Amino acid sequence: GEDSGWVEARTSCPHLDRVCNAPLLPRFDAPCAICGDHRENWVCLSCRKVLCGRFINGHMLSHFQEFGHPSALSYRDLSVWCFACDSYLDAQVISELRPAFDAAHAMKFGTPAPLRC
Repeated sequence: GEDSGWVEARTSCPHLDRVCNAPLLPRFDAPCAICGDHRENWVCLSCRKVLCGRFINGHMLSHFQEFGHPSALSYRDLSVWCFACDSYLDAQVISELRPAFDAAHAMKFGTPAPLRC
């Protein structure tokens, strides 16, 4: 609901043509490529660059603004954000995002991501 803090992730996105489906991701402990910060980093799903989130130094947002790479995966909670849609995307449902989500889940937890119907 509006007051609960719950955010409904989108199950489709018109910007998925920019997503690289290769499941290889940089290591979870990779620092931001610009400032070197290790907190709240995201990986660009177009070019695989690791950059910090908007609550650190905002380098992933700057990356979107400069290069137009719209989506990124959070190394903190495995959420996917589309900057162009200004919305979270459901990486467990959207097939173009599933390879990166599965790789990130396996790297973070050491087990395959659960299937969701």
